[in-house]
Amino acid sequence: MVEVANALKFLLNGEEVTLTDVPPDLTLLDWLRLERRLRGSKEGCAEGDCGACTVLVGRLTDDEVIYDSVTACIRFVGSLHGTHVVTIEHLRGENGALHPVQQAMVDHHGSQCGFCTPGFVMSLYGLWKRNPDPSRAAIEKALQGNLCRCTGYAPIIRAGEKMGTYGRPQGDPLWAERIVVKNRLKAMQDGRRVEIGEGSNRVIIPASLDDFAAVYEANPEARIVAGSTDVGLWVTKFMRAIGPVIFIGHLQELKRIAENDSEVRFYAGVSYSEAQPVIASRFPELIELWDRIAGEQIRNMGTIGGNIANGSPIGDTPPPFIALGAKLHLRKGVHRREIKLEDYFLAYGKQDRQPGEFVESVTLPLLPTGEKFATYKISKRREEDISALCGAFRVFVNDAGTVGMARIAFGGMAATPKRAKAVEAALIGQPWSMETVEVAIASIAEDYQPISDMRASADYRLLAAQNLLKRFFLWTQERGERLAREVA
Repeated sequence: MVEVANALKFLLNGEEVTLTDVPPDLTLLDWLRLERRLRGSKEGCAEGDCGACTVLVGRLTDDEVIYDSVTACIRFVGSLHGTHVVTIEHLRGENGALHPVQQAMVDHHGSQCGFCTPGFVMSLYGLWKRNPDPSRAAIEKALQGNLCRCTGYAPIIRAGEKMGTYGRPQGDPLWAERIVVKNRLKAMQDGRRVEIGEGSNRVIIPASLDDFAAVYEANPEARIVAGSTDVGLWVTKFMRAIGPVIFIGHLQELKRIAENDSEVRFYAGVSYSEAQPVIASRFPELIELWDRIAGEQIRNMGTIGGNIANGSPIGDTPPPFIALGAKLHLRKGVHRREIKLEDYFLAYGKQDRQPGEFVESVTLPLLPTGEKFATYKISKRREEDISALCGAFRVFVNDAGTVGMARIAFGGMAATPKRAKAVEAALIGQPWSMETVEVAIASIAEDYQPISDMRASADYRLLAAQNLLKRFFLWTQERGERLAREVA
């Protein structure tokens, strides 16, 4: 029997916080500004896009406290149990001086109107802690989720390039405090479930994965929240009630990655950032897409399982995962079942998931030698934008130059992520040539009847999907020639 506590505990800068009354929809940003009067974090967009509210959240991982930059506007207080929240107010240098990142921003004129500056500083601080001498590419990646309406990026990037010359992470007060912080966080992980409130105001923080499975089976009406990158907008943009809520972002059992010679299994709580090294090494064809999923803060919060579980037709991961032949592992209580990922999406807003059942993990088979695979994302902005269209293409061409296998999937073309089976049938058994592709693209209209919305018109989506298949074919030809030259 799991013991139950009625208080949520975390560290805020240098102070331990204990809360016994936490509404499910209370955001970290509102709590910081309204309850604690810490107003360095700003509200710019209230949807995790602009980065003005960026803070760091540290959690225990393998006996170390790992800090991630996150957007406080869509991060719920209920998700903070056992973490260390660090805001701009906690940054400081030696003897009362500015922190090295802050001083670099001052000296390189990185602040203009100043509204977005605390968020930029916190994003750079998170990067500085990992790598005080980052490349320009690393700086730009770390700042993907921070917008400056004064268009002041050049001096901010220069500050990022020089911040390591002002001080090293070992001189950071947070480094000196790390042992104390780690021990305080360990004390909070006492093996008890946290329950606060009643009815629709109920917040549940399970003690373990098994506890979560039991709680959700008993409370199937509850909302599961991991990274809150989707549910957060339900609150800030649509004013929807989300309670009761089960927060699961802290469950280390859901942050596992299991690898072998034939497949990789990502458990549902693995964030995009946590998955990135494995994606880069085992699925390098996906790394360009991966780096275009939202911004750094959202990649630190958003989870692979959440992107699948919510069933969005424009989720970034389902099209390539479907093309790879992913298997989905579902759990209800102690019972588990496995289905093909492509069979999980039934209709818009409807998935093959029973009440009380949740996505536990997804398994991706490794790409066999000789197969060609690529994913293309079309969006209005290159960085930090939702897909208007996402296409994943995988083919095997035999020694005779004939297509022996084809798996093609699109997101944004239908009510669900969906395979282009008519296109696949038009390719299989035919020579892998532009002539074959020209014939096959006509079948896209058989597979999909896209809609027009704010992101793209139906005609644009259809034409873009056809052109992406041509692009994939041309890429395979160029790639083949390049590999031939490398071998020679």
